[in-house]
Amino acid sequence: MTVQPPPPPSINPAQMTLLRIVATMAWSDGHLADEEVEVMLDHFSRLFASDAKQQEALRVELRDYMMQNIPLDELVPQLTSTAERELVLKLGYQVISASSRTPGEALINQEESDAYQRLVTLLDLDNDIVQQIEQENNQALVSSEILITHMVTELRRFMQRP
Repeated sequence: MTVQPPPPPSINPAQMTLLRIVATMAWSDGHLADEEVEVMLDHFSRLFASDAKQQEALRVELRDYMMQNIPLDELVPQLTSTAERELVLKLGYQVISASSRTPGEALINQEESDAYQRLVTLLDLDNDIVQQIEQENNQALVSSEILITHMVTELRRFMQRP
């Protein structure tokens, strides 16, 4: 039995790359909670689709893609601009900062920290930019719903650029 890849999504390749990198960072600790998936699907579907029917269809489409854990080494080279690389760093840091797996665990565990450092290396951004993004993210609230809303706001702002 061969496994069929999901059909191409109705979002553009740049949007898909952003979604996949965020999902990969969320997977970095080996666990993606159902609640996190639902919140991300809800917000991303609202971002990428204009009406309720399209949003629901997009939720179904994107679920398969959120469940894929694609290596960052394959995804990061698809980013075409410094603005995309900065956005990915911001979103990647936010998603690993969203929650811990257990109450006694650090907010960012070792696997997430390693994945984040790998992302920083792959993005090859100036150290000043990395530090600025980290400082801004450290000031953000850590509630997962607020965090995802903040991520969607950042994506909207990015997509509205000329």
